[in-house]
Amino acid sequence: MTLEDLRIFVAVCRAGSLSAVARQFGVTQSAVSQHVKRLERETGVSLLERQPRGVVPTRAGQILETAASEGLAGLDLALRNLRELADGETGSVRVATGATTVRHFMADAVVAFRQRYPEASLEFRTEPSSRACFDALTDSELDLAWVTLGPPVRGIEQRAVVDLPWVLAVRADDPLADRPHARVRELADLRLIRLPPNSTSAAQLDAGCAQLGVRFAFDTSVTDWDTALLLAELGLGRAVVPALPRLHINGTDAVPSGDLRLVPLPELPPLTVGWAVRRWSALSPLARAFAETVSVP
Repeated sequence: MTLEDLRIFVAVCRAGSLSAVARQFGVTQSAVSQHVKRLERETGVSLLERQPRGVVPTRAGQILETAASEGLAGLDLALRNLRELADGETGSVRVATGATTVRHFMADAVVAFRQRYPEASLEFRTEPSSRACFDALTDSELDLAWVTLGPPVRGIEQRAVVDLPWVLAVRADDPLADRPHARVRELADLRLIRLPPNSTSAAQLDAGCAQLGVRFAFDTSVTDWDTALLLAELGLGRAVVPALPRLHINGTDAVPSGDLRLVPLPELPPLTVGWAVRRWSALSPLARAFAETVSVP
């Protein structure tokens, strides 16, 4: 059993096709089949089930694929970290983020990190949701993912950085704009701008409302928080969103710019955001330094 056997087997399980993996690795389909057969001889069990349109792992194959995926990801990360230790402070940090993350949470950290490590490379990969960030972290050489924290994910460690209170975003001339706060039940009869329905933040908002016996109605849907804020500022609807760090909430010394007002909704439990990694103990020194630089007041 070799690392190449395991790499090819994992690739076959994910692709569901021997020929696709052969093209991916630049080998023949027969060579791919031989790697799988070697694993089956050594384990003594059948690992793949042939079907009319490809292959799927057997129960035994699923067990091996899960263990091999985790082991290969850890090994690849360790090898990369060793290379970066040899390079000193000239390595790279790869981060998965949502669409609004860098602007609202990391702007100061990126500047501070660049000043401290001028030779290091920062690479950002934008994903549409926290769930996509988890998937990207699992299936690639990414170091970190900035996510909305949620239920445990196998093979992933999550670390909270900041709690974001929920606010109602409205235009300055809205009847609710000057309120010091609003009750969730008052919003039940309003039609709101909906957060991405499959996102972790939307799920947690729905759960918080359910605990209060409230269900919102929506007439507009967006894919990210910034778009919801923009539509509210334009007077095209009201939105319940997390209070992002670079925005000011009604009642503070600073006033939101433009025509946007943010009214606190203190009844809703805050949304927790922070880092997800495969293993904190395996992070490279540069990745750990960047993660620690991101500090949201």
